[in-house]
Amino acid sequence: MDYKLFVASKGFIKNTKGEILILKESSSYEDGTNFAKYDVPGGRIKPGEKLEESLKREVYEETGLEIQVLQSFCVGEWRPKVKDENWQVIGVYFVCETLNENIVLSKDHDEYIWIRPEDYKNYNIIDNLANAFEVYLKL
Repeated sequence: MDYKLFVASKGFIKNTKGEILILKESSSYEDGTNFAKYDVPGGRIKPGEKLEESLKREVYEETGLEIQVLQSFCVGEWRPKVKDENWQVIGVYFVCETLNENIVLSKDHDEYIWIRPEDYKNYNIIDNLANAFEVYLKL
């Protein structure tokens, strides 16, 4: 089975209350595989792009937020099927702080919520995100 390999940067973005931003995927997201589930902002890096630069770009595109990237804390892997292609995605998770809280969602997302990280199990998050939350809670 052939796979397309991608690297993604993902942000656990904290607000001033220590809450984490999660976004609900829209049915209109072209490369979407998790309709109506929540994920943290971020996405695939472009060739030659640094992880932190990619994360800042992706977060701004998805939310309109400007962030400060603090530290990486977890690496994950997932294997979605997108448009009849098998993808393997390696995701690097970062702790971030938002520099503003005025969110403007992209068309790829229907809503956002700021959540207490310890409450993540109360939300319909994507499957591979639970491990990242568990690692985050141990920081």
